[in-house]
Amino acid sequence: MPMAFAAIVQRIRSFSLSIGQLTFGSFLLLLAMIVMTSVASVVSIRYIDTTFAELQHLQSLGDVVDEIDRRTNELRLAAHDFVTDPAATSNQFWEAASSLSALLKNTRLQLAPEQQEMIDGVTQRLANYRNGMERVTALIARRAELVAALPPIRAQFEQAIAEIPDRATARSLFRAQNQIAAALLARDPGSAEQSAQVMRALPIDDPALRAATDAYADAIISISGTEGQIAQLDREVLGTEGQMISRVTDLLRDLGDRRGRVLASDFARTLAHDKWQSILLGLAGVLIGLAAALFVVRRTVRPLKAIAGAIRALAGGEKNASIPATGVKNEIGDIARAAEVFRRSLVDADTAREAAIRALAEQRLAEESYRKLFEGSVDGIYVTTPAGALLNANPTLARMMGYDSPEELIRGIGDITRSIYVHPAARAEYRRLMQREGMVREFEYQVHQRGGAILWLSDSATAVRDENGEIIRYEGTVRDITDQKRAEEAIAEGRRLLQLVIDTVPAVINVKDKQLHYVLMNRYMAGIFGIEPTDAIGRTTTDLMSRYGARKTDENDRRVLAGGKELGFYEEEYLDSSGNLRHWLVNKLPLLDAGGEVESIVTVALDIGERKRGEQEMRKAKDAAEAALRNLRETQNSLIEAEKLAALGRLVAGVAHEVNNPVGISLTVASSLERKTALFASEVARGDLRRSSLNEFLESCRDASSQLVANLNRAAELITSFKQVAADRNYSDQRTFDLGDLTEQVVMSLRPGLRKHHLTLTVDCQPNLTMNSYPGPYGQVLTNLFLNAVAHAFPDGRPGTVDITVREYGKDNVEIIFSDNGCGMSLDVRRRAFDPFFTTRRDQGGTGLGLHIVYSIVTNRLGGRLELDSEPGRGTRIQIILPRVAPLEQAAE
Repeated sequence: MPMAFAAIVQRIRSFSLSIGQLTFGSFLLLLAMIVMTSVASVVSIRYIDTTFAELQHLQSLGDVVDEIDRRTNELRLAAHDFVTDPAATSNQFWEAASSLSALLKNTRLQLAPEQQEMIDGVTQRLANYRNGMERVTALIARRAELVAALPPIRAQFEQAIAEIPDRATARSLFRAQNQIAAALLARDPGSAEQSAQVMRALPIDDPALRAATDAYADAIISISGTEGQIAQLDREVLGTEGQMISRVTDLLRDLGDRRGRVLASDFARTLAHDKWQSILLGLAGVLIGLAAALFVVRRTVRPLKAIAGAIRALAGGEKNASIPATGVKNEIGDIARAAEVFRRSLVDADTAREAAIRALAEQRLAEESYRKLFEGSVDGIYVTTPAGALLNANPTLARMMGYDSPEELIRGIGDITRSIYVHPAARAEYRRLMQREGMVREFEYQVHQRGGAILWLSDSATAVRDENGEIIRYEGTVRDITDQKRAEEAIAEGRRLLQLVIDTVPAVINVKDKQLHYVLMNRYMAGIFGIEPTDAIGRTTTDLMSRYGARKTDENDRRVLAGGKELGFYEEEYLDSSGNLRHWLVNKLPLLDAGGEVESIVTVALDIGERKRGEQEMRKAKDAAEAALRNLRETQNSLIEAEKLAALGRLVAGVAHEVNNPVGISLTVASSLERKTALFASEVARGDLRRSSLNEFLESCRDASSQLVANLNRAAELITSFKQVAADRNYSDQRTFDLGDLTEQVVMSLRPGLRKHHLTLTVDCQPNLTMNSYPGPYGQVLTNLFLNAVAHAFPDGRPGTVDITVREYGKDNVEIIFSDNGCGMSLDVRRRAFDPFFTTRRDQGGTGLGLHIVYSIVTNRLGGRLELDSEPGRGTRIQIILPRVAPLEQAAE
């Protein structure tokens, strides 16, 4: 059997084909492989098309699900608007519901059975949703009827409150009504119903008011109950069914996603199968091509190469070289036979001699070139033994080591391991590499220079072996890289110092290259990403933030690359590694190379989260302060009015006490006169009247009449003065009056309190001072100043004097000086005397508004100014300057 196989192989080898036949057969073989590959590709492409069509169908299904979600959200939004906005109509909801229903019907026809069941579920939920909306519509209509019927009931209720004399009950009902209104405005039906129940529980004796209150409370309870039912339907039916619709669409999307993943997996397997099929077919084609190429090479190229080699041998002087393939019966055999003819005719005796001379000249040239290279090289060249003896060196190496000549270097160093190497371990590593690799490239180590300096050298050498393979010497070159090492150390130190500096800055600092990879980052920013600064080098922002599920756009970096200029400060926000949203004030600027092109991007960012929170808190504090200021002003106005009423009440009490004296005397005199008249009448009736009795009676009548006239005139004057003062206080229109007369009238109303407090009040008024101003506010000023002096200037009832001086001050003004000889004021009290609510008698009921009202009336209402002068123990003096004609802008107030 082996002999038969060998015979077949020998027969194949002896079979000769022409070069054209070999080329045509190789082409047919290659064409067959192309046809096989094309058929396999067509089959794979048909399967891929089918899978891709299914994926497109799933994509369209996803779009339909998204449209259902969008229509569902529109439906829920329309329902929410209709429920919460009284002005909204239900047309938008029914249009959205009809649109969603039509979409579900059209979608169901395109889906698989299991997906159709989900669409049926959505349809059922939609029907429940519409039923719930119909119920809500009915309740809203009911609420509208109740609200429409409420105004007349409320009007009747408020009319009944206004007619009852019990103001405490009225205030309770108004308070409950305000609570109901506030609850309805806040859409809190529970609180409104609770307030209505409280209103019904109030004790009310008046039957009309009781009926009106019950009717109003019943109406509010009905409205609140309807509101509660609407809210319950919105929460339990509309909200739940809307969520169930969204859940069904989510399940439909999940089903589509799972089917998509299955198809994607099949698609990936098909691609992998086609890939390996293509690889195998390609590999088979390559192997068949290589086999064909080897066959062609074996039949054509190898014989031609052998013939060419023989011809070159002949040209080189080998006349005995044989020419192969001379017996082949094709074109190659013809070439071989022609070469054989050439060999036989070649004579090479002189060629051999000339070749020897040429070889000798080339050897001498090579030796001269080596010598020049050895001595003129800029690198040091050496030859050493493995033991460390220096055999040869060039002048550059001698100068590098601090010697004048190579000979001096060789004599001076001895064993290079101990005398040259700073670290002997480097020499041991050098020998180990030579033994293993046979050479070293750019091997760096430190050496001692002759003068004691230390150099860094870069060594590249080759080991030379003998015929036994043993290393006999090392031949190599060295370069002085000391300056390079120092520069690298300086750069490393500078980079270390830069990193230390930016690590101390409490802000984000980083540098990116043109590919947006980090080349520098401080520790503050690395802490945001939760990594070390060195771990961020060479990575992008997307790489770092994707580790904890966040992302940030690089659009601003690309703007810097495109524009070549800084962006200026702008605000940005993104998540850190802890999941906290951080706010930043960012600036990006480019670093340019020598050619003006952007080389890298520097980013600086400051954390402004605290500032953002501070701004929000400041806005809240500002709103609260404004609300408190409004409340304070309202309270201040109320207290000012109360203080005015209290002053008027004290004025009435004083006048009533003063009027009581003349009226009491008149009553006593009239009673006495009545008794005497009765006695006189009885004497006349008895006929016992005498002249002396008549004269006595007439004298008594004259005395009584004069006393009555005098006391009643006194009472009339007091009442007239009080009426004028009271009218001026209540009558705020501007009028013309005599300042002296008005001052006397006001003082007359104040005198009743003088005897009680042991005070003396003197008035000095310049006559004929007319003013066109406001008499009421002026009287209020004098009254408040007097009452303030009584309360504060004379503590413990000590006697004193109060002086009022009124005179002309220039052509257009008057001056009123109010002074006392009381205890005076300290500097701190004097500075704050006119401040609202400042008082030194708060424990005795003082409000701190008396002098503040004086200041407000003088400066605002009367258009004047005032000055306070006071010292402890020296009394108080207040100077008031008023225009004789009040300014129009002040009168307008």
